[in-house]
Amino acid sequence: MVIVRFAPSPTGFLHLGSARTALFNWLYARHSGGKFLLRIEDTDVVRSDNRFLEEILKDLKWLGVDWDGEPIYQSQRFGLYRAKAEEILERGKAYKDGNAVILKVEKGRTIEVNDMIHGKIIFQTDDIKDQVMIKSDGSPAYNFACVVDDADLGITHILRGDDHISNTPKQILFYEALGLPLPLFGHMPLIMGPDGAKLSKRHGGVSVEEYRKEGFLAEALANYLIILGWSPGQDREILSLDEAAKLFDISALNDAQVMFDIQKLRWLNGEYIIRKKTGELLPLIKDQLLAAGMELSTKSDVYLLKLVDLYKIRIKTLREFVDLTDSFFRDDYAVDKVGRKEYLAKKENRENIRLLAERLAELEDFTKENIEKACRELAREKGVRAGDIIHPTRVAISGKTKGAGLFEMMELLGREKVLERMRSAAR
Repeated sequence: MVIVRFAPSPTGFLHLGSARTALFNWLYARHSGGKFLLRIEDTDVVRSDNRFLEEILKDLKWLGVDWDGEPIYQSQRFGLYRAKAEEILERGKAYKDGNAVILKVEKGRTIEVNDMIHGKIIFQTDDIKDQVMIKSDGSPAYNFACVVDDADLGITHILRGDDHISNTPKQILFYEALGLPLPLFGHMPLIMGPDGAKLSKRHGGVSVEEYRKEGFLAEALANYLIILGWSPGQDREILSLDEAAKLFDISALNDAQVMFDIQKLRWLNGEYIIRKKTGELLPLIKDQLLAAGMELSTKSDVYLLKLVDLYKIRIKTLREFVDLTDSFFRDDYAVDKVGRKEYLAKKENRENIRLLAERLAELEDFTKENIEKACRELAREKGVRAGDIIHPTRVAISGKTKGAGLFEMMELLGREKVLERMRSAAR
């Protein structure tokens, strides 16, 4: 049985690269009918923080990643690490330096790794110094604790980032010293920023939490991360985690570095927003609106659902909805400077807004069809294009030069609010 693990350290938020590692391990386990275990590497007592751990677990669940059994905590296993180090010491393969226990590295050896992604990788032990197992403070060294845990948990495949390649020969030496069989190793190329450097904060947000708050959907972010370095074939780019698990083939993982493309992620997120039922989007949209300080107590769900329907095809993130629709929630919305100058500064435009307002005030039913009819009739009578009235009116009622269909917007805002804003702009 395939048994894999994801081993985050609760010293910071879940990075996109780490999330991708978790996803690929999860896909491999679910595809093969194996197990996906979660190990918390919290041996750094000073830097580890329960706040980060809670956020990591929350983000994994949000992405759709579940794990088998309860998480394993390294901080609760110090006794096991010391016992294994003593085993190696008793075999004469290690020595003590004060309270530290250190593995003796035999020089002149070649270590070969048949990497699942990169193929054969060769290391020389002449390049590896003696390896600490237990530090002088009694805590385990990273590589040693990893090996003890992976062996104890029966991990069969270790799938992780390229930045761990240098750790692999050191860990193999620990497996040998303990007389344990080796798991299979696979190292995934890292996610790079647009400038070719390793993805970092200077490229924008790098944690899952940041993208969640920005209004990216979990399904879209997970989808994007799994097609960074793997393809289901047939030029397919949009697929659920369950679909990806059925199709996943570890041998198809790319061995070249992958470039993070925020525009590709935004496009994918927009596709997921469009495909998602409006009722499913509503609670997510509400969270965004409330976070932005919008007053929702006067807005019914029916009203909000209509508003989401108007804008869901126009946004790439849920946060963009807030920026585009502020005029539906407050009267002190910002007015686009270019729009004000181009459409509201001209006397003839203000006059057309005034005339249209007069006609709209007389409508029996304030529907989009009747509003559009009144607008186009006025344009014909004035001998101008309908757009010459539509664009100034849009700026007058929303402050924006772009948005949903004007007549649909006006119907939803309601006659009283629309006339108030149009008359104010026409002065």
